[in-house]
Amino acid sequence: MATKQHQPATEATAKTPLLTRLIGIVESASGRMASIDYWMVLAISVVLAVFGVLMVQSSASVEAIAKGKDGFTVALSQATFAGVGIVLMLVMQFIKPSTLKRLGWPSVLGAILLLFLVAFTPLGHTVLGNRNWIRIGPLGLQPSEFAKLALAVFAAFMLEKKQHLLHDMKHLVVPIVIPVGITIVGLVVVGKDVGTALVLLMVIAAAMFLGGIRMKWLAGFAAVGFVGLAVAVMGSSNRRQRVLAWLDTDCGPSDQLCYQASMGLHAFASGGWFGVGAGQSRMKWSYVPEAQNDFIFSILGEEFGLIGVLFVLAMFIVLALAMYRIAMRASDMYTKVLMGCLMSWVIGQTFVNLGTVTGVLPVIGVPLPFISSGGSAMLAIMLAMGYVLSSARAQKLAFEAGEGKAKDKTIPAKQK
Repeated sequence: MATKQHQPATEATAKTPLLTRLIGIVESASGRMASIDYWMVLAISVVLAVFGVLMVQSSASVEAIAKGKDGFTVALSQATFAGVGIVLMLVMQFIKPSTLKRLGWPSVLGAILLLFLVAFTPLGHTVLGNRNWIRIGPLGLQPSEFAKLALAVFAAFMLEKKQHLLHDMKHLVVPIVIPVGITIVGLVVVGKDVGTALVLLMVIAAAMFLGGIRMKWLAGFAAVGFVGLAVAVMGSSNRRQRVLAWLDTDCGPSDQLCYQASMGLHAFASGGWFGVGAGQSRMKWSYVPEAQNDFIFSILGEEFGLIGVLFVLAMFIVLALAMYRIAMRASDMYTKVLMGCLMSWVIGQTFVNLGTVTGVLPVIGVPLPFISSGGSAMLAIMLAMGYVLSSARAQKLAFEAGEGKAKDKTIPAKQK
């Protein structure tokens, strides 16, 4: 009788399409996958950071030598920030999520203070048309990069704290959207950094969605955000010209406004299937402006080809999948919201950067996470992965402890 009872289940499993079973395995949020997710986040974060340093060396060395500097200057700086970021990430994994989430208020208040100093004091510094740097002597910092992480942690902290009140719209919006979110986005827009403002709006939208906001309200907020960004773009002659160049209606004198996008696309397309080889890019020789920053993916495509591009994208997808499973496995709202916000930041920013390089979006100055040159961006993304590793490690230890207790219970039974 027992054999007959189990037979239908076996037949049903056998009849399940292979693709469906694979999808089930990939999306599985079981405790047994906790250890795998932990190691995937750790390995991919380190690999992408190291690969980013190598790409910065390849894309920035020619320009550095042309300016009379050492060809390794930019890469060594990036390697330093990557090394510090990896160490901080490894240290943060040993801090309990319940401790890290207490940084919600301090981090967001610190971000607002730094953004205010950038926007309205002499400490603010303009680079490539964007006032988004703060400089004190030889030291420079881009607070808007850390504001992304601060906003994500703050939103997760507040939504968990008010989770029993979220049926009331005002508790969902206050204080995440009003006043904190609007203040941070507004200060960034004052500095004309529309790309970062777009990413911050993605983080806010993810928090509101995970908080249970009605779709009509989310669509309304999205429309308001879109209109606000449109006004910011039209209010800046540089941004407005870039949008017109993207629409191919006005490339300016000698097509100079279309030059960066067209050269980046040319570099990206010239890589073919397997690329021209690591370090062998020809377009980095002053053809692609900012090759080590926003357009580093075009150099990556040229040197490693379609295969290399797909490999890098696969790592981002696997990272997002691990974060998704960590969120699904979590029993607390803080972890669910935090993973969703961080995932919207990393993956959203990645696709905005790819859209810029491939011409799907106008050039709006958004770096590629882990890979583009920039110490602040590297430190911010590695700190974010530290938060992810902290939650992943907590789940991994919880499963291992539960498995150990189960074994302890079965041993006496077997002895009997």
